[in-house]
Amino acid sequence: MAFRSLGEFLDALDARGDLARVKAPVSRDLEITEVTQRAIRSDGPALLFENVPGSTVPVVTNLLGSPRRIAFAVGATDIGEVADRIGKLVHLRPPAGLVGAMKDLGGTIDLLQTVRSLAPKRVRSGPCQEVEEEHVNLDALPILKCWPHDGGRTITFPIVITKDPDTGESHTGIYRLQQYGPDTLGMHVQIHRIGANNYRKWAARGEKMPVAAVVGIDPATLFSGLAPVPEGISNFVFAGFLRSDPIELVPARSVDLEVPAQAEIVLEGYVDPTERKVEGPFGDHTGYYSAPEPFPVFHVTRVTRRERPYYLGTVTGKPPTEDAVLGKAVERVFLPVIRLVLPELVDMNLPVEGLFINVGIVSIRKQYPDHARKVMHALWGLGQIMFVRYLIVVDADVDVHDLHEVLYRVGLQADPERDLELSHGPVDQLSISNPVPNLGAKVGIDATRKRPEDGFPRPWPEEIRSDPAAVAAAEKAIREDPALARLLRPKP
Repeated sequence: MAFRSLGEFLDALDARGDLARVKAPVSRDLEITEVTQRAIRSDGPALLFENVPGSTVPVVTNLLGSPRRIAFAVGATDIGEVADRIGKLVHLRPPAGLVGAMKDLGGTIDLLQTVRSLAPKRVRSGPCQEVEEEHVNLDALPILKCWPHDGGRTITFPIVITKDPDTGESHTGIYRLQQYGPDTLGMHVQIHRIGANNYRKWAARGEKMPVAAVVGIDPATLFSGLAPVPEGISNFVFAGFLRSDPIELVPARSVDLEVPAQAEIVLEGYVDPTERKVEGPFGDHTGYYSAPEPFPVFHVTRVTRRERPYYLGTVTGKPPTEDAVLGKAVERVFLPVIRLVLPELVDMNLPVEGLFINVGIVSIRKQYPDHARKVMHALWGLGQIMFVRYLIVVDADVDVHDLHEVLYRVGLQADPERDLELSHGPVDQLSISNPVPNLGAKVGIDATRKRPEDGFPRPWPEEIRSDPAAVAAAEKAIREDPALARLLRPKP
């Protein structure tokens, strides 16, 4: 089922018993954060705060804070299904020979026609413009203050729409927006993001950049806003692909941008490249407050919304958090895209404990000397994986999600003198350990088995492995002895 709006998705979650309606008054300042964090830590439901003092707009949090809700949002039983769909898409290629053409052409055409049909639909009006406010008062929205030392209330889950002035291509990204006043926001767009590149292009022209920020949208469009969709591919097309239904776009009222017609709230305005203001501190996904820094100022000149909108927010901080759950989903979904560039890649794990951008573990089909180093440098040059500080490479038969096994391989199979690859390059703007912002050191660890062709001077030992016949006999004995089976039952 394709959910066209946030409201449709909330109704479906309610019917499944995966939505809690909070009727007690809960403040947008710090209190919603506390309730949300407890829900996430207990793998609880999405939350709908119906009584938020100071605003008539209800607040939704923890919307996609569970893998089950992410899968349900895109019509799948699990995230693996979505990865399989993307895998089929990225592996479209001309078939080999006439027999291959006859065999593959039908399926290829069907898939291409499906993708083509998911391009956004342009409409003249939509629910997001049922109410239009030229007198902007952001204080009327239940903008959250999440942590005690935050620099101000912050819109934490907006889809921010910008446009490349040279190509006219729009881009969506999730950039937090700190409230400065009744009609101004700080736009925290980090220097490595496409939105920041668009900003630089408008600045080079000496022109104001039009901006629209969507607060509350269907879950597929929300997911596409934070996904690392390659530059040049529309996030709206990707959202249509995820939900198997095209996105409806409507012209914004006061800026030359298109916005999702089914959105809850749309903030329209501009950024003046000559103006910057300190944004932060902000309690970020690192578990620390990000430092106050100058960022562009978003002047909101108009607000459009539904008659009865929902306000969608999220809470960042030390995992477990909603963005941590979403990060793992992005890792799984985009693994087929990375394999397209690195076909030797078997699997990948960006552990929650490493905040997804600090630690990476990959397994490869090792084929030649220093193959692990080739993979390291390829990954450091690939999208946001360039931020990974510690990158571990293991053999194809190692489960990268079993950290016990990974540490066993690192400790046993990596030599600090010859198997460490030191590098230097871009790091995440929120990283705290590098002395210079945005630049830092990286290390790759080759924890693969070594071969003579690797220049390893002595024979690699044989691993201890169970005898297959003994394994079968033991399993038979356990099945036939109920008492032993009970004793050996895996602990929950």
